[in-house]
Formats: sequence, structure tokens, C-alpha cells
Amino acid sequence: MASKSDQLLIVVSILEGRHFPKSPRLSLVVQASFDGEQLATDPVEHRDQPLFSTELAWELDRRTLHQHRLQRTPIKLQCFAVDPETKRSESVGYVVLDLRSVHEVQQEPRWFPLLSSRYTKQRPALLVGAALESDAKPAEPSPDGFKAKKAPPRRGGPAVTDLLPARLEATLVPEQGYHQVGPADSCSDMFVLSVTVAFATKLEQLIPSTTKLSAEGSGFFFYYSLLGNDITSEPFASLLSPDFEPERASVRIRSSKQVLRAFLSQQPGLQIHLCCGTRSLGGTDVPLAALSAVCVDLENKAATVEGAFVLQPLERSNRAPSALPANLQPTVGVAVTLRREEVTPQSLGTKEAQSEPPAAERPPSSPPARPPSGPPPPAPPSPHTESEAESLLEELPAQQQQGRSEAAAEGGASSVSISAPKVSVPSSAHHYCFSLDLRSLRNLSPTHAIAATLRYSYHFFGSAAPIMTRPPLELQRNAEASPPQSYCAFDFAALPQQLQDTFLRVPLLVEVWHRDPTSGDQLMGRASLQLSPLLSCERSRRLSAAGEPSWRQTHQDRVAVVAAQRASEKVAELSYVATLEDFGLVKAREVVVVDSSQSEPAAPTQPAPHPAAPTQPAPHPAAPTQPAPHPAAPTQPAPHPAAPTQPAPHPAAPTQPPPHPAAPTQPAPHPAAPRDTLEYRTALELELWKEEQEDLFDDQLRRKELSHMQALALEWRRRDGEREALVQKKEAEFSALEETLQRTLSDLQTREKQLAEAELETRRLQKELQAEHDLAHRELQEAGRRLQQDCDHRVALERDKVRQVEEERVRLLQQMSDAEARYKQLEKEFQLFREQQNVRPEFRLQSEVNLLTLEKVELERKLESTTKSKLHYKQQWGRALKELARFKQREQENAMTRLKKQQAELEAMRLRYLATEQKEAVQLERRELDDIKNQLNRLKQQEDKLGPAPSSAGPAPTRSPNEGAEEHLSRLLEERDTLLRTGVYTHEDRIISELNRQIQEAMREGAGL
Repeated sequence: MASKSDQLLIVVSILEGRHFPKSPRLSLVVQASFDGEQLATDPVEHRDQPLFSTELAWELDRRTLHQHRLQRTPIKLQCFAVDPETKRSESVGYVVLDLRSVHEVQQEPRWFPLLSSRYTKQRPALLVGAALESDAKPAEPSPDGFKAKKAPPRRGGPAVTDLLPARLEATLVPEQGYHQVGPADSCSDMFVLSVTVAFATKLEQLIPSTTKLSAEGSGFFFYYSLLGNDITSEPFASLLSPDFEPERASVRIRSSKQVLRAFLSQQPGLQIHLCCGTRSLGGTDVPLAALSAVCVDLENKAATVEGAFVLQPLERSNRAPSALPANLQPTVGVAVTLRREEVTPQSLGTKEAQSEPPAAERPPSSPPARPPSGPPPPAPPSPHTESEAESLLEELPAQQQQGRSEAAAEGGASSVSISAPKVSVPSSAHHYCFSLDLRSLRNLSPTHAIAATLRYSYHFFGSAAPIMTRPPLELQRNAEASPPQSYCAFDFAALPQQLQDTFLRVPLLVEVWHRDPTSGDQLMGRASLQLSPLLSCERSRRLSAAGEPSWRQTHQDRVAVVAAQRASEKVAELSYVATLEDFGLVKAREVVVVDSSQSEPAAPTQPAPHPAAPTQPAPHPAAPTQPAPHPAAPTQPAPHPAAPTQPAPHPAAPTQPPPHPAAPTQPAPHPAAPRDTLEYRTALELELWKEEQEDLFDDQLRRKELSHMQALALEWRRRDGEREALVQKKEAEFSALEETLQRTLSDLQTREKQLAEAELETRRLQKELQAEHDLAHRELQEAGRRLQQDCDHRVALERDKVRQVEEERVRLLQQMSDAEARYKQLEKEFQLFREQQNVRPEFRLQSEVNLLTLEKVELERKLESTTKSKLHYKQQWGRALKELARFKQREQENAMTRLKKQQAELEAMRLRYLATEQKEAVQLERRELDDIKNQLNRLKQQEDKLGPAPSSAGPAPTRSPNEGAEEHLSRLLEERDTLLRTGVYTHEDRIISELNRQIQEAMREGAGL
């Protein structure tokens, strides 16, 4: 096998095209094939100059390249015109690149015209460059150890989707935590499809006005299904002011760009419902197909479809929101994002992607909001975690726990002394809040059930004590459960670069312990949470409880819990959600550092390990004059501060008097004044302590009064807003009903008027139609009578005509019989007369004279035609000689001389032959003419002897048959002469001989007449 240095890449750069016709409904794709492997570009617009800007590469070694060059293996680039709607592709043309012309030296791109192009009017061309590059990337370890032939397909593989099924489906791969769309061998790119429900307005319009807004149930939430995963948002109590944190649900999809776009174009809209319990109040559709139409390069930028979508009520009895004004329509803000997944090197070993679990499966302990700076409104206590030392304590009732938490908070505020150590915070440090929610555990590998407890610590947050979940979670094999009280938040100050370096370098280790009362605690395994992906997540802007802007980043993932002794053994899977909030620069410049021995166990105050942020600022830097009691404490309340072995942490509590000073060991040398005695000082301190406690008590009462007043004011504002919203809703409904009633009333009035007018018009039309019908009936009767009379008259006339025609027929038949009798009589008489005339000699002589005259005329015509044919023959012969001479000139010189001699001899022979033939013809004609003249002379002599009288009267009755024979003879002579004049026929031809025979017969017949 060739070494890595011998590995080469054949890189074909397809930059742009030119001279393409513009077709908006089509796209252009260039598919490159080499050695059986096909790569393709992304679809681009079908325009005059399409921009591809794509590089396609094939990997091979030098030996294989040499073999391909010897075999002259081509690189074929085939251009297709693809219809996005029907998915049909049609070849536009192709380009063939010679592998021998590809070198390691970079060459300028060249224009290659498309061969066999379907666009014949223009010559489309592609700007293509090809080069060899050295593949010097370090070899990465492969868990499967696949060979080069079994390597996964390259990114940017074939984009031809003709082989795909008509309906694409997303198949969940639970082991890898993603959905597979398309063939696994050609679709290997990872994408993340995220759906964020950001806000909602005017939700009270979805429920009837007769129903109280607070009587709809325990809470409202948004529900939708993303690729088979049911997802719900955090529940909120009021429809008037829906207060919920924007949450993003993400699924990982393994596919390619072309296949994923086709899959999204086939998907129906994402249905988002507003639910209350098990009932849906309304819903809307978010089109996922719009993501496929967004022209965005997913390599560098995410494709996003966002907006405010109107919620439509599902109950038909409710009034549709489209009838409401635009400012009163219930809307929900949704953003759907599709991006390419970015995998960081730190998370390759431990991160297993998994789609976000549905919100309905989350533990009931949702992450609480950050407490405001003022007194908080009354709310149920949020869940919390405990330290390892407190996990053995019994759980107190909820009311006692809440009371102690309030007392601890009040006492803690007064227990910090001014002389406590302070640390200055750099001016460039930021105030951060990191929260971690351990969602669920699943896929337990041990066969027996365990009582799981999660434990973790991260010194960078300033908390040295571990955070643990409580009570233990009963987890069965092949089951999923949510650990209780698994949410914890940390406020701290740090430099942004220091935070990034720490998150990239130090993971957060979560330990899974099994609490067995018989054998003790057992460490089942550890999960390494990489915090670096949190820095690359999308940042969303929000307002804190104090009204200050902040940036929030949220990352959700599922990691494997590996055994402590064997790192390759997987014990379970842990799902978590990490959130980082950036509140900007720290306003407080000095922060009190409280020792962990003087503070509550759940609030460790170990300073941060980095000198740039030695301590954490107060959660609310708006009050820098009063330092926070627990700068690095988690925001969850302490579980049980009343441990029996720990002294009271708040010396300023009302039930504890101040410590008495130590008595002097020596008596006073002189009697002291009454005010200098120990009793007086003790009494004075006691009075001062009482006054201080009274002031504290008054202050506490004032705070409680203020908190109650604020709660009442909030409740009043809430109810007032509810009433105002109800009034506005009623007004809008009444206005809409009034408009509807007015429109209905006006429509009814208009319809009534139209009905009255239509009734009058109907009556008028009925009268007119009846009158027209009567008139037409009378006219039809009169026309029928007239037609009857006319028909009778015509029948009488026709009968008279038939009678007259019969009489005329009889008369004509009689005339015809008479005419036939007369014709027979005349024919008999004519036959007798003809026989008598044929017996007389004058008629015979006249016929002979006519025949001789005809023969004379025929001979003269024959002589003239012979003369003409001779001249024509000479002309044709001259032309033939000229043609023959021109033909001879084209031949070779030696053959031309011989042919000329032969032609001369032939011409002499033909001239002699023609001369002899002409002489014979002339002699024959002269003899014939002499014979004709002799016959004419004899006939003249005979006529002179017979006399002129009978000769003048004789020819008249016999002229007609002679003229017919003459015409027949003339026609035969003309046909023969015409054929001879053409030069094609001679006297020896059969047709000429036949014509001569017919002429002789005609002459004999004429002589016989």
C-alpha cells in the first residue's frame, strides 16, 4: 500500500458557464464521473451565466494514477437540466477531460464547449480547471479500520435523485441518536433541524368569552411533533400574559443537501397547538417546505423560516381569528432553523447526539427563573439539590422548609459584617449565570434496579461542595426516569477568554452513585459533560427579572455514563440541558468572600481558581453598596439548614442574644461610676439589642407589608388586565356581531326589494308571454289554413299537368312510329340510289384522280420532311461532335490523339455513307416524282378525253371518303417524320417500319377507293 505522502487528490474545479439559455423553472447540475465514482454539484439557476463554484475531488495514490494515465481513463463532466417539481433530468451536453493533461502545477481554468449539446443555436461552455494536489492530512484513527474501497462517500456526492423513492421517510437510528433520510451510503452529512417557540400574544381570543381565563385548567402549553418526537413547552398560567422561556427543540438528521431539500419539500406543515390539559384550543401550520426553497449555503449559514403565525381555533363554534382585527388576532412566534452540524474535537469521544425529548416527559421540576432584586411574589418553592453531608437528613415538611428558607435568607442578609474580606473584580469581567438541568437517565446496563443519585462539582463556579440529587432515583433496566431536584444554577464573574479556555479544557464530571442501605454507596460510573459546545450555540437576547438585557445560550445533549473501572463499558445514558447567561460587565467592584464554615452548606464560598475572577459578584449588581451574602452560591435554596451538629449561622436572629463580654479578672482599684459598671453596660447592651430587634421586627413587618402590597398590586393588575382583555374581546365580538347584523339586515332589505321587483317583472313577463303565445297560436292557425289551400291548389295543378303530359306522350309515340316508318322508306331509297351510282364509270375515275392527288401531296410533304430531317440530323450530328470533342479534351493527352484519329475516320465513313444514302434517296424520290408526273399527265389526258362536264360534277358526291383517307395518311406521315427528326429513331427501327407499313396500307386503300 502506498504511503500517505503518495496520496493525491484529483481536484476538478467547475467555476461557471456561459451561453446557456435562460429557463427559470429548470436548474443546472454538473455530474462528474471518474473510475466508476460519480460526484455532482449543487443545483444552480438555469441562466445565461450560471455560477457553480464547486470543487470535486477523487483520492488515489501515484501508482493508481499511473495506471489510469496508461489506460487513458477520462474524466467526464455531464451537464443536466433538472426540473425541481417533477425531478426529471435531461442531458444538456458533456465535456471529456484527459487525465494526462492534469498536473500538480496549478493551471489556469479553460473554457470547454459542451459536446452533443441540445442547445444548437448557442454553444454552451463550462469554465473548468483541473489539478493534482497532495493529500497531506494526518491519518485519523478509525474505529472500524475500513479500507479505501469501503470509505464513506465524500461530501458533495451524487445529487441525482432519480434513484430515490417517491416518498422519503426519516428513520430513527437509536444507537447513534439521529434520523437517517435517504440512502446511508450516499447521505452522510449531519444536519440539525431546530424549532423555537419564542412568544405568543392575544391567546385569550381562542376561548369563549363566557369562560373565565383562570378556569381553563392548571396551565397552558404549546405542543407539536417533530419527526415523531412529541414536544411541549413550559406551562404558563395566564393567557393574558403568557410568560414562558423560549425553548428550542432540535433533531439531528443524517442526509445530503439535495435529499434533505427533497425530503423537506415533501413534508406537511409543522402543526403547533395551544393546549390546556388534554384539550387543544387552537393550532397553526408552519411550512417546512419553505426551508427547501431558501437559497442559503448550509455550509456557512443556516436556513431559517420564522414569523408570527395566526392560531386558528379548532372548535367551529368559535369565531375565526381572520374576522378579528390584525391587532387582536392570536399569534405565536416560531422560528424553524436548518443548519449544518459543527462537531468540536472535545465532544467526539463522549457526545452522542440525540433528539431533544418531549417536554411532556420532563421532570415536573422545571428550571426556575432567576429571582428578582426585590421581594419575590408568593410562589411554590422550587426544587433544589443537597450536599453530601445533608443528604442523610430527613426531609422536613414543605411549610417548615419554606419558613426556614425565608428565615435563613433574612438572617443571612444581616450576618455579613463590614470587616469581611473583599476582593476586587476586574472591570472587563462579565457577570455569568450557569444552570444545569439533569433531565433523565435511561438504557441501564445492569440487570438489577439501582437507587441512583447524581453528584457533580465544578470548582470554576466557586462552589467546592458537590451538588447531589435527592431522594435517590429508582431506575429499572430498559427504562427512562427523571431524577428529582436536578436543577442548579451558579452566578459567577469571569473574563470571557478565561471562561472559553476553561470550558474547552475542563469537562464537568457527573457521578452516578447507587445507594444501597446494606452494602453502602457504590460508584456506578461517570459521565463527562463537555461545556465547549455551549459556547457555539445560538445566542438569544432576553430581559432578566431586574429588567436588564442578557444573552442566553442553551445546549442539550445525551452522553454515555461509563464504568469507573472499565472506560469502554457503558452503564447508562444521561440527558442534560445546560444554559449560560451573560449579563454583561460586572458593576460591583468589590465582592465579599464568605468562608464556607460561616455560611450555609448549600452556599459554598470558595473563591474562583483563576485570578482574573477570584470571586463571584452579587446576582444583582444594581445594588453595589450592599454586598451579596453568597457570591458563589447556587440559586436553589438550601435544603435543610437546621443541622443538629451545626451552630446557627445567623447570629443576628431575634431569638439569640448577643454574646456577653468576659468579666474582668481583677477588681477595680477605685469605685467606678454607675454607668461604668458591668451591670449597667449589660443592661445598656440589652436595651440596645431590644431596640435593634424592634427595628428589625418593624423592618421585617414593613417588608412583609410591602411584599403583600406588591402581591396585591400584581394580582390587581392581573385581574384588571384580565377584565380589560375580556372587555376588549367582548367589544370586538359585539362590534363584529353588530357589523354582521347590519350587513344581514341590509342584505335582507336588498333581497326583499329584489324579490318585489322580480315578482313584478315575473308578472309582466307572464302577461307578455301569454300575449305572444296567443298571437303565435293565431298566426299558426292562419298559416296552416293558407298552407292547406295552397297545397290543394297545387295538387289540382299537378293533376292537370299529369293529364297533359300523358296526352303529349301518346302523341309523341305516334309521331315517333311514323318517323321510323319514313326513315326505313328513305333508307331503302338511298340504298337503291347508291347502287345505281356505283355502276357509272365517271364516279370511279373521279375517285382515282382524288387518290392520285392525295398521293402527290403526300410525296411533296415527304420530300419536305426528308429535307428538314436531313438538316436536323446534320445539326444534331454537329452538336454530338462538339460534345464528343469537349469530352475528349478532359481525357489524357495520349488517348485524346487516338480518339481524334478514330473520330476523323468515323466521320469520313459516315459522310460517305450519308452521301450514298442521300443519293439513293434522291434518286428514289426523283423516280417516284417522275412516276407521279406521268400518272398525272395520263390522268389529264384521260380527263381531256372525257370532257369537262362530268369531271366538274363528278367529285362532289365522293369527296368525303377521300378527305378522311388523306387526313389519316397525313397523320401517319407526320408521326413518322417527327420520330425521325428527334434523331433517336432510324429507318431500321421497328416503330418506323410499322408506320411505313401503315402508310402503304393507307395509300393502297386510298387507291382502291
